[in-house]
Amino acid sequence: MKLSSAHRTDPSQRSYFLRVLSRFVVCSTLILAVSVALKSRSRLSLLLPHLSYNQPTIMSYQQERYIAELAVQRACLLTQKVFFEKAKGTISKDDKSPVTIGDFGAQALIISALRKNFPNDEIVAEEEASTLRADKELSAEIWRLVKDTHLEDAESENILGGPLTSEQSMLDIIDSGNSAGGPKGRIWALDPIDGTKGFLRGGQYAVCLGLIVDGDVKVGAIGTPNLPVDGSAPIAASTGDQHSKAAGNGVLFSAILGAGAISRPLASGPLAASKPISMRSVANISDAVFCEGVEAAHSAQGDNAAVAQLLGITAPSVRLDSQAKYCSIARGAGDVYLRLPAKKDYQEKIWDHAAGDLIVREAGGQVTDMHGNRLDFSKGRTLAVNKGVVAAPKAHQEQVINAVKTVLKL
Repeated sequence: MKLSSAHRTDPSQRSYFLRVLSRFVVCSTLILAVSVALKSRSRLSLLLPHLSYNQPTIMSYQQERYIAELAVQRACLLTQKVFFEKAKGTISKDDKSPVTIGDFGAQALIISALRKNFPNDEIVAEEEASTLRADKELSAEIWRLVKDTHLEDAESENILGGPLTSEQSMLDIIDSGNSAGGPKGRIWALDPIDGTKGFLRGGQYAVCLGLIVDGDVKVGAIGTPNLPVDGSAPIAASTGDQHSKAAGNGVLFSAILGAGAISRPLASGPLAASKPISMRSVANISDAVFCEGVEAAHSAQGDNAAVAQLLGITAPSVRLDSQAKYCSIARGAGDVYLRLPAKKDYQEKIWDHAAGDLIVREAGGQVTDMHGNRLDFSKGRTLAVNKGVVAAPKAHQEQVINAVKTVLKL
């Protein structure tokens, strides 16, 4: 049976009908998708407050690094003022190690910035204020320095919380760095002036700050006012009166776990531009350069020399104080840092290594104790389960460790 022309579908009408149907399906799908998304968002908003994040992303530590860098930079301004003074207000602690007004002032400035931005974090710091409470004249001198030290950038200064309010609040802030440390939580490890003896003699020193989260170092920042900005420039063990900003000295190093290490010139206002740093490529360990401390009491230098000889290293060692040694090898101005125990029962302090350990590892190096174990920052205020420190290029770490074990008969 044939349909009459009146019952046949016009092709143009059929095409029009299909287009309308297609648009209807698309619109219906979009409406359904939006509805589901809104319901999911509503449910997610109810769920989010109850979620916990055991593995923060790298981005979650950008703010901590920024605050740490600004705080260290501001503290370096204070230490530089003291550095050029003939009398540095030196006193001796119970262990006869020196501490200066710069140590106390830098600690007050950094802790105040941490309290402003991370009020619930714990702080393990080297100094405490009992001596200052008994010495009003010394306390007043430190307060003068602290209240007059600020970044030359209002926005950066405000981020750190601005100036301290009183001398009494300064003393309380210094004393608040008394955390016992441990395996849990967020803990800042602070050494306001690492290498105080170098600081006193006009040499290298460092302002060091590291963030430890559940026993693992996540952020490190180190200010080295006397290191040359040019990483290829010779490093002076003593800078003396020749030191000046015009001479191109003053470097701020930092790192975030998993994000690499950087350096930038120390500034007096906002942070200067940064650049990535990495350890020098050394094909043969005999071509390496040692970095070691100036003070013989801090490391067994005779053992260091024996290790270098065993490895065939003939280049003269670079000697400088403080965690500036970590920073130097991290940017290729040296390759191996040994801190072998000069005393059998000595325990390294976590503030002497936290920031430097991370910066070297993020620059492509390896840091362990002399047995090859990673430094353990979860045992309190000291590296209680570690002996000695060995930092070297990853490719040569085992070779250096074996040489250390041979020399020390481990």
